[in-house]
Amino acid sequence: MKGSTQDYWAQWLLHRRFGGDDQQLRAMLATLEKVRDQVLQHARVGEGNIVLDVGCGDGLLAFGALDGIGEQGKVIFSDISQDLLDHCYALAQQMKVSERCRFIQASATDLSAIEDNTVDVVTTRSVLIYVREKQRAFQEFYRVLKPGGRLSIFEPVNRFAYPEPPQRFFGYEVTPVIALTMKILAVYGRAHGGQGDAMMDFDERDLFKFAERAGFPEVHLELQNQVIPGTREQNSIDEQRRWESFLKTSPNPLVPTLEEAMQQTLAVDEMEQFTAYLRPLVEKNQRVERSSLAYVWAVK
Repeated sequence: MKGSTQDYWAQWLLHRRFGGDDQQLRAMLATLEKVRDQVLQHARVGEGNIVLDVGCGDGLLAFGALDGIGEQGKVIFSDISQDLLDHCYALAQQMKVSERCRFIQASATDLSAIEDNTVDVVTTRSVLIYVREKQRAFQEFYRVLKPGGRLSIFEPVNRFAYPEPPQRFFGYEVTPVIALTMKILAVYGRAHGGQGDAMMDFDERDLFKFAERAGFPEVHLELQNQVIPGTREQNSIDEQRRWESFLKTSPNPLVPTLEEAMQQTLAVDEMEQFTAYLRPLVEKNQRVERSSLAYVWAVK
C-alpha cells in the first residue's frame, strides 16, 4: 500500500471502510462475497467470455469472474482510480492470472477505450451511487455489450435508510445527545457537498428504468429490504475493538470517519460526553440496521 499518497478511493477501499481492522475486514468480505456470487450468477459468466467490471475497486467481482471464463476468456478491470488498478494488477501478478486481465482507467460514463459490441458481460457493484449521469452509464454498458450480452449490477438504495430520523445516528438511538449529534451530521453533510446527491437521487425503479431506456429488451430486478435490530451475538468482534473500528471507519469515500468528524466539530468536553453515551451502545451492538439492496440484470 502507498498509504497517504493513494487517492481517496483507494484509501477508503483498502483501509478506511473497515477502520484498518483486519477482523472487521474479514467480516465485511464474508458479506460482500455473497453479493459477488449473486452478481456473477445473474451475469451467467461462461467459458471464453470477455467480462468488463466497471468500477472494479479492489477486484472483488473481477477476480471472481476469472473462475468462470476459463483460459480463453478475459476480464477487463475498469476504474477511475489508477491506484486501485495498480493494486489489482499487483494481485493479478501474484495470482499468475495477469495474462487473462486487462486494466483500463475510465469512468462508468465514458468507456470509450472499449469498442462497441465487444464484451459478453458487464458487471458493477456499488458504483452508480457515485455517478451523477446514471442513464449515460447504462448507455455505455449497452454500447460495449455484444448482442445477447448480459449486464449484472448491485446497488444499495440509500433512500430506504437515509436520511435517518433525527433521533437515530448510524442506527443508534441518540436522543440524549441530539444536539451533539446534529453538529457531527453537519460535518458529513458538508463533506458530501454536491457529490452526495448521486447517492440519494435514485431507487430500484430508476435502475430498472435506466436499463430499459438504454435499450435492454430484457430486464430483471430483485430487491432485498430489511430492518434488523442488532444483538451482541450478531457480531463476534470484542467490544473494545468494535468501538475502535466504529471510530475509525468511514461509511463512504466522500466523508470523514466518526473520529475525524468529532475532532472537527466538538470541543473536548463534548467529545467526552458523546463518547460516554454512544460507546456502550456500539460495544453492545444496540442498533437498528436498515438496508435496501437492489440487483438488476439485463440482456441485450
